[in-house]
Amino acid sequence: MLARLLACFPKEIVIARLPDFYPLLRPLLHSLDPEQAHEWALRALERGWVPAQPVLPDPILATSFLGWRLAHPLGLAAGFDKNGRVASRMFAQGFSFIEVGGVTPLPQAGNARPRVFRLPEQRAVINRMGFPNDGASVVAARLAAAPPGGMLGINLASNAASIEPIRDFLALLETFSPLGDFLTLDISCPNTANGQVFLEPARLSELLASLNAVPLGANRPALVAKISPDLDDGRLAELVAVLLEGQIAAICVGNTTTARPTGLGKHAEQKGGLSGRPLFSASTRQLAVVRRLVGTRVPLIGTGGIASGADAYAKICAGASVLQLYTAMIYEGPGLVGRVLGELAELLRRDGFTTLSQAVGSAVDVSADPDRT
Repeated sequence: MLARLLACFPKEIVIARLPDFYPLLRPLLHSLDPEQAHEWALRALERGWVPAQPVLPDPILATSFLGWRLAHPLGLAAGFDKNGRVASRMFAQGFSFIEVGGVTPLPQAGNARPRVFRLPEQRAVINRMGFPNDGASVVAARLAAAPPGGMLGINLASNAASIEPIRDFLALLETFSPLGDFLTLDISCPNTANGQVFLEPARLSELLASLNAVPLGANRPALVAKISPDLDDGRLAELVAVLLEGQIAAICVGNTTTARPTGLGKHAEQKGGLSGRPLFSASTRQLAVVRRLVGTRVPLIGTGGIASGADAYAKICAGASVLQLYTAMIYEGPGLVGRVLGELAELLRRDGFTTLSQAVGSAVDVSADPDRT
């Protein structure tokens, strides 16, 4: 029924500056299977049916990240646009940078369905999707044909059945280097056979050495590593040391978690990675730990449970230079971006900051770090 209704509309309608209608649509979308609802959201974005959510620039939010000057620190996390279908459309939703993927060298169907479960009372999701995507060549051609027009990250992953995951990442590096401003090495996905093989320090070191040896010249993008929130502090310190030695440009803290906090209720027994509100405390704690380990040597991307300006502010003070969100949009819609940024600006001014960079890591003591400025 919904498919027939959507087919009646023209394929390109550009709508801008309308009130937030998502609360009206949410009951309909959430009556559908999560993946079906997500597909309709992507189709609506592709056709221009989703109203733009312009974010008025506030000077206090301006920041720099990996050589880009951004109007604000909030980006779209990987997982929403796995195949690069709506990257340019998401800039119109207010994000300052976009990360597409995860993309594997070969097309991949992912794990068996059902594999995505909403936990609405906790504003959370459990997924075990397993990197379903169209494959590197298709996604690269799509991005090349329609450049997003803003800072673009591409999340890279090894095929689940690959026996040479390093070779997978080398192939992905060569394919996407001309297209991405940064490439994220997703070394922490809990949902595929090769998703976490590089959480072993020696293998991670080998991967980074192999990638750094590729002669890309002017096309070399920044490499970002996405780490797991489930690492203990000892293993975390080992991996961060390897990343710094391997000249990683930034660290994303972090991925979904296999931990199951109490009170999750329905679907808590499902296998997969938990994202959303229950992840906030643990991921923010880990962010502060990583900030202490790296000092100011590399910037950090803070993600995991952001759903308000207060959440964003806590991540910034814990050491994040920029932020990413996704799960909260499932419950709040794209209008959330502007609300988070407005609240974040108010909190910065409340505490006497005049720039966002002044607040980065302000709650973390990194005075022992020799590179602190």
